[in-house]
Amino acid sequence: MRKSIIFILFITHGILVSAQPNCEFFKYQGDTTKFEACKTSQKAFRYYQFTRQFQEILDEALEIDSTYAYAYREKSVAYLKSGDFLTWKTLIDKAVKYDLEGNLGYRGWCRYQFFRDYKGAIADFEMLSEYLGSDIGYSANGDYHLNIAKAICYKSIGNLEKAVAVFEKQLKDPYHSNGNYDYLHYGVALMELGKYDQALEALEIQKDYNPLAEVFYYTGKIYIELDRSEEAKLQFEKAKEFYLSERKISDGYTHPTDKIYLSTINNYLDN
Repeated sequence: MRKSIIFILFITHGILVSAQPNCEFFKYQGDTTKFEACKTSQKAFRYYQFTRQFQEILDEALEIDSTYAYAYREKSVAYLKSGDFLTWKTLIDKAVKYDLEGNLGYRGWCRYQFFRDYKGAIADFEMLSEYLGSDIGYSANGDYHLNIAKAICYKSIGNLEKAVAVFEKQLKDPYHSNGNYDYLHYGVALMELGKYDQALEALEIQKDYNPLAEVFYYTGKIYIELDRSEEAKLQFEKAKEFYLSERKISDGYTHPTDKIYLSTINNYLDN
């Protein structure tokens, strides 16, 4: 039987800053050990994530219950942000071991976002699909359904046909809610496959709900391939306009897939 834990989510600027478990849930389930570990772990949030006190309180929680996955995950975050990826991996693996449903998607997302470990991320997403079915949840920053992230991973390793198939299956799901960049990445995958008409359709959809510099840039690239240079120039000019007004794909921690820079736009305009 799947475990169900009630979480309180705090979203700030699109970043999931904490997801604290409801300790009363463990008490209701009769798991007094996890209840005590949970209550102890909550004391950590009086302190900054990188402080010794924060880590030591979580260690205390793990002394109470060495299988308390939430404490392993919270400890891991500081190591991830500080670049100690080996320690992060050791801790997040334990979190997955003791709560696969709650942590496997997060591990897969981090493998993609921070390490560009595309195959490792795909493996985590596939394993989670076997456990949960098609709705495997969202990325830690809330920007992507994890099936869209999986499609991006396939695109990034050059398996474009598989990427497009995963994109299309998720985008056709009646319960899917479009993320900020879904059709951008889908359109680029179609472009890389040489399916220019379909790519333009996808990028037009992206323009309708979230126009970005990248959308106009990749539209311009397609027009070049179609020998429509005047239309391409207009798209690159629009891309530059949007870029300068900060309407572009962004991530507070890493270089996003399919992101472009002003110098790249100018290179096309100059030529």
